[in-house]
Amino acid sequence: MAALLACGLTACSTAPPPAAATPQPALGVSATPDPEARLSATPEPEIRLSATLVSPTDITLEWTEGAPGAAGRIVEFATAPRGQYTILEFVPPGRTTFTHPDLIPQTPFYYRVRPYYGPASQPVEVRLPKGEFDEKTQHEKHAWLNPRTIPGGPVDTHPIRDARTAASAAPSGLRATVMHANGVRFTWTDHANDEEGYLLEVRPTDATQFHVAAVMPPDVNSTGLITLPSEKHSFYRVRAFYYGQPSNLAHQTTGPSQE
Repeated sequence: MAALLACGLTACSTAPPPAAATPQPALGVSATPDPEARLSATPEPEIRLSATLVSPTDITLEWTEGAPGAAGRIVEFATAPRGQYTILEFVPPGRTTFTHPDLIPQTPFYYRVRPYYGPASQPVEVRLPKGEFDEKTQHEKHAWLNPRTIPGGPVDTHPIRDARTAASAAPSGLRATVMHANGVRFTWTDHANDEEGYLLEVRPTDATQFHVAAVMPPDVNSTGLITLPSEKHSFYRVRAFYYGQPSNLAHQTTGPSQE
């Protein structure tokens, strides 16, 4: 927040006379922006994105790797350039393509890819008992699923955006409590003070990479998860994260219906 500077009457009265004021545009008339100034003030995106209409209702995205050190990337879309963007997928490092299938015909689609950064906790291993998420279980109370902040004692916090302190800002003390055959509650200690949110990540034992299972707001230290059938034996971790610079916008308009 910019600081406001004030001076006393004595200091102000001895100050030199102000320079001539710069002419201002008349009311109701906008000043013409300097295109070169705008270009110099807007950094070039690290990730370059393109969108290709591979069928009348399927769009394939490709992007450059860019953003070194990112924990992953978020693929998002909207139907207007300044519209509300919806997350399509969190993709791991090294992946540079995504296909958005079966879209509404004759509709504009806008895409962007954003890197995300931040330290993750040490993983915990969870083995769930046999059993399906049946109708009886679905009707149980699941208040423990909601992300929340559990009050605790004082904790040292650190910025995750500073390489010198990011490791100290990683979540610690991650614990997993099995609530039923398809539900797990997680708690941890929050050490970050500038995160944009938290990610719960999962890696089934037959997988090689973690993927994002849930997105949470900042400052939480507890959440729950209803697991997938493939996650009976898995590893979990939480990550304090922030977004990096988005890619350029890529745009395509779908064609007519194929029916």
